[in-house]
Amino acid sequence: MSESSHGGRGRGVGLGLALASALAFGGSGVAAKPLIEAGLDPLHVVWLRAAGAALVMLPLAVRHRALVRTRPALLAGFGLLAVAGVQACYFAAISRIPVGVALLIEYLGPALLLGWVRFVQRRPVSRAAALGVVLAAGGLACVVEVWSGLRFDALGLLLGFGAACCQVGYFVLADQGSESDGEVPDPLGVIAYGLLVGAAVLTVIARPWTMDWSVLAGTAHMNGTPVPAAALLAWTVLVATVVAYVTGVLSVRRLSPQVAGVVACLEAVVATVLAWVLLGEHLSMPQVAGGLLVLVGAFIAQSSAPAKSSAEPVARGGPQRELSVPETAA
Repeated sequence: MSESSHGGRGRGVGLGLALASALAFGGSGVAAKPLIEAGLDPLHVVWLRAAGAALVMLPLAVRHRALVRTRPALLAGFGLLAVAGVQACYFAAISRIPVGVALLIEYLGPALLLGWVRFVQRRPVSRAAALGVVLAAGGLACVVEVWSGLRFDALGLLLGFGAACCQVGYFVLADQGSESDGEVPDPLGVIAYGLLVGAAVLTVIARPWTMDWSVLAGTAHMNGTPVPAAALLAWTVLVATVVAYVTGVLSVRRLSPQVAGVVACLEAVVATVLAWVLLGEHLSMPQVAGGLLVLVGAFIAQSSAPAKSSAEPVARGGPQRELSVPETAA
């Protein structure tokens, strides 16, 4: 098989993983909203999500315990930013500004990520990646209907911006260790410890000992249909967290942080469509048009491939990155 065909297949796998991550993350709100309406505090739902996923990933954390010694800063950063930071800032933001506005601000992350690459790392980015971000951001403005309730609460906007910065940290940290110089940390180990750190931080913020645990033993209602609360929690933990983070990090290893970041904007489209189908929250024509615009932006951005150990601009045609996961002892 030629190098070009191998690279094309690698990009296809990366795009498939990024889409799977967007689908998984996008389903979190649909499962969480009935739990919140049943009586759980939003921060308690976030804590349950992180703590449950950390428990599922605990065997992998034990297996990759050497990461605590070799990559402590990476694990702490992933837990603080990619797990606790994004969730805490977002839920705090929606307590002060409309949900749609907070979501749009959070998904300015890909644009901020391009700024990181261009001005901090001092590496050029392609016009395709920049255009994709602009189109995706414009489409998101339509998807969340940003014009329908903006309140200029300075602290709320600042918290939304904090969520966007934490999202940048997620993609940058997910890409750590992908370079050719040095050993590549196992992504599953990084996720496992990130969830442990995030759950620990959220424990302090959410104070789960004040939670009404009886809600989880009852039923919640999804558009009038009774659903076991435990089943919604299982979906939130296993699919919207474990699967979402694993496929998301692996997609960054196959693609690049900025390309995967733009594809991740599809999460807002997925969340809106699922809310339409499962919760009866109907889409307007501007939202449909915005969703199509996000798709176009993501497609344009992914048409550029990341470079590895080359002088090619980031997010521009270059050698494909290999997904390298070192073997570990059983």
